[in-house]
Amino acid sequence: MDLAGLRKKRAEDNKRRKEAAEPLMKIKREMMKKLKRKLTWAEINSVALNYHHPELQNVWGDLKAGISRAAPTTMEAHPSLKLTLLPFQKESLFWMKQQEAGPWKGGMLADESECPWYDIQTIALLLSEPRRKPSLVVAPVVALMQWKHEIEKNAEGFTVCLWHGQGRLKADDLKKFDVVMVSYGTLEAAFRKQQKGFKRGDAMIKEKSPMHAVKWHRVVLDEAHNIKERSTNAAKAAFALDSSYRWCLSGTPLQNRVGELYSLVRFLGGDPFAFYYCKRCPCKSLHWQFGNKRNCDDCGHSPMQHTCYWNNEILTPIQKYGMQGPGSDAFKKLKILLDRCMLRRTKIERADDLGLPPRTITVRRGYFSPEERELYMSLFSETRRQFSTYIAEGTILNNYSNVFSLITRMRQMACHPDLVLRSKTSKYVQTEEEAVCRLCHDTAEDAIVSKCNHLFDRECITQYMLGHEETAVPVCPVCHIELTIDLQAEAVESGEEKKLKKQGILGRLDLSNWRSSTKLEMLVDELCELRDKDCNIKSLVFSQFVSMLDLAAFRLQRAGFNICRLEGGMTPQARDATIQHFMKNPQVTVFLISLKAGGVALNLTEASQVFLLDSWWNPSVEYQSMDRIHRLGQHRPVQVTKLVVEDSIEAKILQLQDKKLAMTQAALATDPDSALGKLTEEVDLDSFGHHHGKAEN
Repeated sequence: MDLAGLRKKRAEDNKRRKEAAEPLMKIKREMMKKLKRKLTWAEINSVALNYHHPELQNVWGDLKAGISRAAPTTMEAHPSLKLTLLPFQKESLFWMKQQEAGPWKGGMLADESECPWYDIQTIALLLSEPRRKPSLVVAPVVALMQWKHEIEKNAEGFTVCLWHGQGRLKADDLKKFDVVMVSYGTLEAAFRKQQKGFKRGDAMIKEKSPMHAVKWHRVVLDEAHNIKERSTNAAKAAFALDSSYRWCLSGTPLQNRVGELYSLVRFLGGDPFAFYYCKRCPCKSLHWQFGNKRNCDDCGHSPMQHTCYWNNEILTPIQKYGMQGPGSDAFKKLKILLDRCMLRRTKIERADDLGLPPRTITVRRGYFSPEERELYMSLFSETRRQFSTYIAEGTILNNYSNVFSLITRMRQMACHPDLVLRSKTSKYVQTEEEAVCRLCHDTAEDAIVSKCNHLFDRECITQYMLGHEETAVPVCPVCHIELTIDLQAEAVESGEEKKLKKQGILGRLDLSNWRSSTKLEMLVDELCELRDKDCNIKSLVFSQFVSMLDLAAFRLQRAGFNICRLEGGMTPQARDATIQHFMKNPQVTVFLISLKAGGVALNLTEASQVFLLDSWWNPSVEYQSMDRIHRLGQHRPVQVTKLVVEDSIEAKILQLQDKKLAMTQAALATDPDSALGKLTEEVDLDSFGHHHGKAEN
C-alpha cells in the first residue's frame, strides 16, 4: 500500500474511533453539565464501564436514599447442636442461611470480639442442613485446638481432621471427614509447593496441594484479616480454594486501610465488586489475566484498558479525595456494599444478650531514668540524622524497611535499653551467648535439652521432676506437654548453636548485674498492687517483642510471680496445654503472650487484667488482645492498662491509633451519615489509603 493509501486508511480508522467514542463523549458532557465540574478519572472510567457493561449502571441504587435495614429475624438451631444459642446467635444463623441462598453464597460475620463465638455460630450453620462433606476451616495455629474442642463438644457425631504437622492425609481421605481444619501457614505452604515447587536435591518438584484438590462444601476463614493483603501467598492460597459457600469471620475486617477489605470481598467472589472490567469491550474476569503482560488473555486489550471495579468505585476516590466530593460518595458505596455482605453487631447493641461486665482502659505514663533518657536521645539523634540523609538523597522510599527498622529500635529502647544494646545484630554485644535455664532463668552450668527443645540446668530440672508425685506425669514447665528429657545426657556446650538458638536475650546478659527498666518496673508495681489486693487475680501481659517477654519473665519470677508463656514456636497441642495450665492453676497469675502468637482466637476469661507493654501501630490488634478476656464467660470487671513512656515515640503512636480507630469505626458503623461525621478533618489521607509499611501487619 502506497503512502496515500496509508493516510486514507488512517483517516478512516480515526473517523471510526471518533464515531464509536461519540456516545461516551455525549454522556461525559451531560455529566459535567449536571455536576458543574470536570469529571474525575474514576468517573471517566465509570462512564466507559457502564457503557460497555450495562449491568453496572444500577449497582449502587440511590446513594441519597440511604440504607434500609430489615428487622432482625431469629432461627432455631438444629437439635443436634448440644447448646442453646443466644438471641444474637440465632439472628446470625438466619442471616447466614439467607446469605447462602442469595448471590453472595456466603459473607462476612464481623461482630465485635465481645459478641463472640464465631465457632459456635458456624457449627450451628454446619448442622442446619443434611450433612454434606467436607467443610474446611482455616484459622491461626493458636485457634485450631479451640475449634476442634468446640466441634467435638457441641456437634453431635461430627468427625474432625486437624491437617497440621506430621502425617497429613491425602485428598481422598480428607473427604471422609465432616470438617477439616488447617492453619494459614500450612495452607500457604501447600499452595506454594503446588505453584512454585520446592527443591529436592538438584531438581525442582511441584506437589499438588490436597487442600486445593478437594471441592469443599464450605470454606470458613477464621480471623479472616489474615488475608488482608491481596498480594500475599496466604491470600492467593485462600482465593484458589474451590467451594460452594465461603465465609469470612473477623471482629476486625478493617484494621489500617479501606483497601484491606478488598481481599475479603475477592475471597467471597463478590460480583461485580471483586471483578476486573475492560473499558473498551464486555470483557470481565475475577482474575488479572495477562499471560504476555501486554494483552488480555480474553479480549486482547492492554492492561491500561482494564480496571478493578473495587479500586475504581471505592478505593481510588477515597484515597484521592478523603471525605470530600467523590470520596464521600465512594464511602457511601462502601457502606452499601458492606450492608449486602456483612453482619456486624457491637457489644453496645447486644448488651442485654451478652451481659458483659464493664471494661476500663487506662494509660499509665512513666518517665525515663536519667541513664535511659541519655541512651534514648542518643538513638533518637542517630535516627533523625539517618532519616534526614534519606530525605536529602531522595531515597526515602527505597529505604522504607531501614526507616521502619530505625523506628522499631526507638520503640524497643522505650521498653528496655537491652533490646537494642543486646540484640543479636547490635555492635555492643561482645560476649558469646550462654545457656540459660528456662526454670530459674539463670546461667545453666550443666545444661540439658528436653524433647520439646527447652533447655534446663540439670539440677533444676531434676529437682522439678522429683517434686512431682509418683503417680503424676511430669509436664514441661515451659509448654506444659508431657516432659521427655534424659537426665543422664551429656551437657550442652555453649558452642552448640543449634541447641542454643532459642535462648534469646537472657543468654547475652550478665544476669548477676542486670538492671531493670522504667517500663518493667511499671509492670511490676501494677502486678504487686494487684497481688496485695487479691492474690488470685490473673493477668495477661502482651508485647510484640519476644525479647521483652524474656526480660519480663525474668523480672517477674524474681518478684515471686508464677508465670507461663505462649510462644510462637509451640505446636497446637503445646499451646493448648499452656492455656489449660494457666486457666486451671490458681497459683499461676501471669500469662505472658506475644501479640503475634496469641493476640487472637483465645478465650482466657479466668483473667480480668490486661497489660500492654508496648503500643502497636494498629489499634485493632490491641483491641483483639483485650478481647481475650472481655467476652462471654467473663463475670468480673475488666481492666486494661497501657504502659507508655513519656517523651518517646510511644506518644506519637497513640496519636496515630486515634486516627486509625476513627477511620475503622466510621467505615463499619451502622449509620453511614453518622459514620461520616465521626471522621474529623485531622484524619489525613494516610489513614485511608497510603501504606505505613510493615507496621500495619
